[in-house]
Amino acid sequence: MENLLEPFLNHLRVERNASPHTISAYANDLNGFGAFLKKHFKDTPVDITAVNVLLLRRYLAELHRQARRATIHRKLSTLRSFFRFLVREGVVKSNPAELVASPRLEKYLPRVLTVDEIFHLLEQRYGNDLLSMRDRAIFELLYSSGLRVSELTSLNLWDLDHAQGLVRVLGKGRKERIIPVGRRACQAIVDYLDLRGGPSDNQPLFLNHRGGRLTPRSVERLLKQRLIQAGILKSASPHALRHSFATHLLDGGADLRAIQELLGHVSLSTTQKYTQVSVDRLLAVYDQTHPRSRKK
Repeated sequence: MENLLEPFLNHLRVERNASPHTISAYANDLNGFGAFLKKHFKDTPVDITAVNVLLLRRYLAELHRQARRATIHRKLSTLRSFFRFLVREGVVKSNPAELVASPRLEKYLPRVLTVDEIFHLLEQRYGNDLLSMRDRAIFELLYSSGLRVSELTSLNLWDLDHAQGLVRVLGKGRKERIIPVGRRACQAIVDYLDLRGGPSDNQPLFLNHRGGRLTPRSVERLLKQRLIQAGILKSASPHALRHSFATHLLDGGADLRAIQELLGHVSLSTTQKYTQVSVDRLLAVYDQTHPRSRKK
């Protein structure tokens, strides 16, 4: 496994242009599978060509005792990619992971903030100091453009076009997309940069209090603080602003394909989960207002 792992990770890095976070996740999954194989083969060397469907099912059965379905689904997906690579390299003849059914994932609705809650968050008093203006610019941009928090923290100044109201983002798989930025978000960023004092284009767009690049974890902590200050008791991560961006666009009549492009989803099925949120809202309005609603 050790000899096969590094070429596979290089394949992810070079050919598939995977992010460091993705490569780390694949490595952790395969190290876990390697530990299982060592336990299975005991004192004999691990033979990757001896891995079959039954052995993989045994591995998944062991995972069921300690992991959620989503985790098992991800680990199986990792094994499929790994064995697909081994087939291509001629190490094994077939991909046993393709014959193993994925566990059915639990269905969940994305956590979103209402329009009123978003307004309370963005229009609260932030103050005129540098960090307060930075915070406002961060949340305006997250909600205005639906960025992932990792995409936001990786932005440099040259990625933002104030005149056109556009931002260039490198998403998953290092795929580039151009996203519009709302007028208020642009103004909040300009106010923050003016107070920061003419930074160069190759600098990070958002800095921490020490002058380094802001991290996703810091943004999450800042959002929790600002939600409490705005009187919003709902627990929400920066990703909830992305969910809110998509849901509010859909509620306003935006085309699902356009939302897919803005979010950078590869598959439309990933974007379709927002339609369920909107349907639930419609049903709630119907039940509250229609004289012959389902609950009356």
